[in-house]
Formats: sequence, C-alpha cells, structure tokens
Amino acid sequence: MILQALNRYYDRLLEDEEREVPVLGFSRQKIYFGLMLSPEGELLQVLDLREQKGKKLQPVSRIVPYEMEERSGSKFAPHFMWDNTAYVLGADNKGNPKRSAKAFSEFKAFQQQLCSGSDDPAVQAVLKFLDQWNPDLAEKLQYWEEMAGMGIVFQLDGDLKFVHERPAVQRIWIDHLNTDKEAVQGMCLVTGEEAALARLHPAIKGVWGAQAKGAAIISFNLEAFISYGKAQSYNAPVGLKSAFAYTTALNDLLGAGSRQRVQIGDASTVFWTERESAVEGFMGMIFNPGEDTSDTKAVRDYLEAVSRGRHPDHIEDDPDMKFFILGLSPNASRLSVRFWLASTVGEIGQRIGQHFRDLAIAKRYDTDPEYPGMWQLLRETAVQRKTENIPPLLSGALMRAMLTGGPYPQSLLSILLSRIRADQEINYLRAALIKACLVRRFRINRTGMEVGMSLDRESTNTPYRLGRLFAALEHAQKKAVSVNTTIKDRYYGSASATPRNVFPQLLRLTQHHIAKIKQSNDRIAGWYDKQIEEILAEIDAFPAHLKIEEQGLFALGYYHQRADFYKKTEKTEEE
Repeated sequence: MILQALNRYYDRLLEDEEREVPVLGFSRQKIYFGLMLSPEGELLQVLDLREQKGKKLQPVSRIVPYEMEERSGSKFAPHFMWDNTAYVLGADNKGNPKRSAKAFSEFKAFQQQLCSGSDDPAVQAVLKFLDQWNPDLAEKLQYWEEMAGMGIVFQLDGDLKFVHERPAVQRIWIDHLNTDKEAVQGMCLVTGEEAALARLHPAIKGVWGAQAKGAAIISFNLEAFISYGKAQSYNAPVGLKSAFAYTTALNDLLGAGSRQRVQIGDASTVFWTERESAVEGFMGMIFNPGEDTSDTKAVRDYLEAVSRGRHPDHIEDDPDMKFFILGLSPNASRLSVRFWLASTVGEIGQRIGQHFRDLAIAKRYDTDPEYPGMWQLLRETAVQRKTENIPPLLSGALMRAMLTGGPYPQSLLSILLSRIRADQEINYLRAALIKACLVRRFRINRTGMEVGMSLDRESTNTPYRLGRLFAALEHAQKKAVSVNTTIKDRYYGSASATPRNVFPQLLRLTQHHIAKIKQSNDRIAGWYDKQIEEILAEIDAFPAHLKIEEQGLFALGYYHQRADFYKKTEKTEEE
C-alpha cells in the first residue's frame, strides 16, 4: 500500500511541468564543483557551483545519471560522467591513496566502456582528460580543501550545459541500462506486472538520524533472510521502475525545503494527496508551526473551521480526495515505518479538528498558542524540554492518535505527570495535553470525568476538587508571605498522589496564612476562608492514594483554579 501510493505520487510529479523530476536511471544529487575542460581534455578551471544560503555555501541539487549499485567495503561502483573526487580525480581526504587510485581506475574504465563508440565532443574531452590526468596534481587545485571527497561534474568550454546533461550523453546512459541482460524477471508486487526486478533499491535520504549515504525500507543482507532460495530484495520482488519511482517520490518529499515534510520527535513525517491540493501545501504548518508565515491566514482559517467541525469554505478540495501520511525513523542502515495512514482530506480535517477541541483549555497567558503543533506538545514530555529527550516511541503514537481519532498513548499521561512532579510546573501545554487524554478516554471508554475548558465549580469529583483546594492554599500562602518556594514546590507530588498524608498539614498551615492576611485586610481573609470552605464542602474524606487518571484530574483542578484566581486578580487591578 505504501509503495503503491508513492508510485502513483511519482506519476503525478512527472505530469507536473513545473517540477523537475528524474526518470529511471537518474537521480537528484548534491553537486559542489565542476571541471571546465577544453576539447583536448585540458583542465581550464575549477567551477565553484555552491550557492550562498544564510551564512554558508551549500551544494546545488542536480539530476545526474545514477548507478543503482551500493558502494560498500571493497566494492567499487563508479557513476557516469560525475562522481566524488576519489573517482574523478583519484584523490580525496580520507587518507587511503591506494583506494582512491583504484576508484579512479574503475571510473576511467567505466567511462571508456560506455563511450567507446561516441564521437560527441564533450564525451571525447572527458575521456582525454581521464587519460592524461595525474592524481598527484589534485591537491594543487583551487578549492581543493572544500572540494575533496565531494561530488563534481564536467563541463565543456563554451557549452552552457554540463556534460551529463547533453542529450547524446543521456542516450548513452539509457542504452546502457536497457542492455542489462542479467536482470531477474518476475511479478512486481507494486504493479502486479511482469518486470525486471530490482536486486537492490535506491537509497532513501533525508530521514533525520539515518546514515548520510541513505537507508532503505526494503533490504535483506543475511542468509537467515533467504526464502525459497531468493536472496536480497528478490524476497520482496519489486520491479526496477517501481523501485526507482517510489524512492524518487520519497526523496522528493524528504528533500531540503520540502513543504510536505515535518519532523515529529524521531519520525521524519511526509504527507501528500492523490491530486494537487491546497491542504497539502500548508498541512506541515498545522502539524508543526514554524517560521514560515506566508500561509498563516489560510492555516488559521482552516483550523478555525475544522475546530468547529465543518469543512473550510475557502478550501475547494474534494473532501473525498485521498490523503496519505508516512512517518519514518532511523534503524541502523534501514528505516522503520513509525506510522502510516491512508485517509481522505475530509477525514483528516475532522480528526485534526477533534484533536484541537480535545486540547482546548483556558489560556494562562495571551501568548499561549491556540493551535499548538505536535513538536510543541512533545517537548513538554522531555527532560529539560530537550528534543533529544523525547521518548522515541511517543511521537508516532501521538501522531497516530491525532490522525485516527483513537485514544492517546497510555504512557502520555504518566509521562506528563512525572515531568510535573520533577519540575513543579503545570503550564498551558501540559494542562491541555492532560485534558485531551482524559476527555478522549471519557468519550471512548465512558470512564472518568468529562473535563471542560475552564473551572467547573459544580463538579463534585474529589481529585478535581483536591487540585482546586491545593491551588487555593497556594494562593493564600503567596498573599500572606513573600517566599521563593511555595507549597507547590515542596508538596505537589505527594499531595497529588497521597492526599491523606499531606492535606491536613497544609490546612493547618493555611490557617496561619489567613490569620496573617487578616491583620492587614479582614475582607480578603474572609474571601479566602469562603473559597476554601466552598471547595471542601464536597470532599467527604481525603483519599489515601490517587490513581494516574485521578492525578490528571488533580492537575486540571489545580490549573483551572489557578487560572481563575489570576483572572480575578487581573480584573481587580483593572477596576
């Protein structure tokens, strides 16, 4: 299903005249420098092809002929009319001159093998250059320090195109691919047609944390994986064209600057629709808001609409149009599918809207995001809010819950409560996530308590009331004395887990605080007494222990009550 959807997306890319997409035998690669050659094969100039992006010079992306053989260990696999400096110039910066010399010899023989019958002047210039080039001269070239080991191409003096872009050269390469007599024939699992099968699939690049040379979704490399005598990728037969199509489409989605790719935890997430779609263009900002604000109004209009449970009026997309989301994470030289979802534009909108309705809670500050992105939420589960500390499996599970409407991961609530106990902070995002977990659990399982956006004074739920009570006691302490460490910093963890051990002591302490307030303002002291009595009226006894879900309700009661107190304080100050 995944490969078939990617294969269809590749066909869509080919039909788009504005997109430059490689065809079979070619791929988009990073190119750093070019070698300007005379017709006689003399090296005239080293061309710096890098572009200024920010403070750094970055390589350009070019479509080049690409050998479908994997380079590993002692195996040499030269490319056609381009390669890194070890192959093209016989030198690099890896400290193994013998291997570089062998790579240069293989590259030279490969070009001569393919181009022996060509009279193209650019091809002849490259062959003459290789015949007369001395690898010892490489270190004397301009830009050598930056060029060593990087991808380089050829250009004939006076020609606007690079050698590999000339039609005659591309025909040589295509003819070479079509004369492969050793390809195994079989039924392609993607198309269902008889085709030449791929022994190895092209590398997938751009997945965060994976190897720089790329990784694979489908690969077999041990004898234990041999099935019915079929080794390597013949175990899962995919045609050469299909293997090229799905990897090219995926590399395009994962490419630098792609608006159809977001990073969610350790999962590099891509998404696409079966046809061109407005939603496809800005969905990344919904999953993970960033610095790009070009479509901010369109995104906000979309979110406001789906949060009300309706399809946006300004989006003309067919709600039944198919929508695909794929999350990949690194696993050594392979890739793990963290999550995969095939849905429709309408369903995705409904589920995103439900996700944000479940998250909706009273803001602590005006700057709190109304529609927080997945990355913002996940950071609240990490130690010191460092992204590398986000639990690895949590991102995929949270994304899956958001997009399927299923329950949030069971571990999410306990992780959030652990972080609150560790750093004594219940902020807007953590409270929103706790509310979402409890609301969705109540809706699906009909267990627990249905929680609202703001303070529920009528609720008789004991854990929720205890959270409110703790907020009231803390507020009274702050009013009575000026301290750096409040009861929240010292007692929150035990109060939310074992109330019976803590609250009697806290209530006695609060009487001293109220007495101190009374010395300066009897009316305010009376107000605190009334607040505490009103909350205690529905608490029959302090429980010995609170379960995880009850601790979540305690946290929400605390957050709601505190937000209500600050709202009253701001209103009083305004008056």
